[in-house]
Amino acid sequence: MRAIWLMSFVLFVSVVGIGCLKEGYNSFNCAAKLPDVTVPVAEITQVETYLTANNITNAVKHPAGFYYIIENEGTGNRPTLCTNVAFTYKGQLTNGTVFDQSLTNPVLYPLSQLIAGWQIGLQLIKSGGKIRLFLPPSLGYGSAAVSNIPANSVLIFDVTVVEA
Repeated sequence: MRAIWLMSFVLFVSVVGIGCLKEGYNSFNCAAKLPDVTVPVAEITQVETYLTANNITNAVKHPAGFYYIIENEGTGNRPTLCTNVAFTYKGQLTNGTVFDQSLTNPVLYPLSQLIAGWQIGLQLIKSGGKIRLFLPPSLGYGSAAVSNIPANSVLIFDVTVVEA
């Protein structure tokens, strides 16, 4: 009897574990929450100045304090903080300098471990979708210089969600 119970338990754990791997996290255990960030008005003004100077008139302001353009909404699953997201991207500064990109090989991360602007912005599209994010520093890397990204930089990302 004990062997049957043990085999049943192992089977249950295996099935649940496989499901969790597919989802990235299991949703009933996910404790991820959106970051609580208040974007200063001066940073929003930085983004708006860039948009105006570059005649970008179709960007939408998100209540979190960033701007975005949905180029393709996608048709698959919508990412959540509790899923792994496969994506391709290009990140650049407002002067056009590309600081990082992965356009051919998708990158896979839990959405909850990405910068705040991505955590919020990528939930606006579905798998197969593409979005352009204009992030103020507080929703990017803030006052920290990271690699070749200067501190307090407005960041522009083109992101395609391959799978959520």
